[in-house]
Amino acid sequence: MEKRVEPVINDSTESELMGVIAAVFAVIITIVIFALWRRRVSVGHNVLLTGLCDAGKTLIYARLMHTKYVQTHTSVKENIGEAPEYNSSVKVVDIPGHERLRYKYFDKYKNSAKGLVYIIDSANIQKDIRDVAEFLYNLLSDSGMNKNIPVLILCNKQDQTLAKSSTVIKILLEKEMNLLRMTKTSQLEATDASSSNTYLGKAGKDFAFSQLDRKLDFAECSAFIKDADTPADIEPLTSWLTKLV
Repeated sequence: MEKRVEPVINDSTESELMGVIAAVFAVIITIVIFALWRRRVSVGHNVLLTGLCDAGKTLIYARLMHTKYVQTHTSVKENIGEAPEYNSSVKVVDIPGHERLRYKYFDKYKNSAKGLVYIIDSANIQKDIRDVAEFLYNLLSDSGMNKNIPVLILCNKQDQTLAKSSTVIKILLEKEMNLLRMTKTSQLEATDASSSNTYLGKAGKDFAFSQLDRKLDFAECSAFIKDADTPADIEPLTSWLTKLV
């Protein structure tokens, strides 16, 4: 009759086994933490304030940070600040509006964007319509920006006599962006070149913001008011920031 030999596990073997288990557990925890971090980065945490020079971006940024009027100048670099009063998970980034800087800083922050605010000078929109529409067109068609990022087109300077309403500005932008789309498409076909930008809207139809596969809203505000008894009206923006997820 054969004798059954029981395996003998001494203290040294048991310690080595526990060490292996602890190492495997540590690797699993590291992988989980890294995955969660990557997910957080991909979602983004910055709200980008964009638009042409003199649209009021930096003043609106200052209103968000300090709730009061401050003298501002044309930005030559980004301004960054936290806005915990509106959304504890975001930082506000004021992107310079100068044509030589705007795309450089947009490219720098677009991959970490949680939301995009495009600020328009409502009083000068007809004079600047081409530049306003082209910059907005390029931002919305940029393939590097997540399509799930909500966009707010904020029509500033509504307190000025010549200011156009958001409804009128929307119509003006749709007409101009439709022309831009035709021009850009013709240029690509003529040069047989490819573009990193996506096609905006539906082919065969005039461009309309309602055709875009993203959440996009129009709102009005007045950030320039200096009178202490008449507070600036940026409530549509603060409400939008509060709801931003």
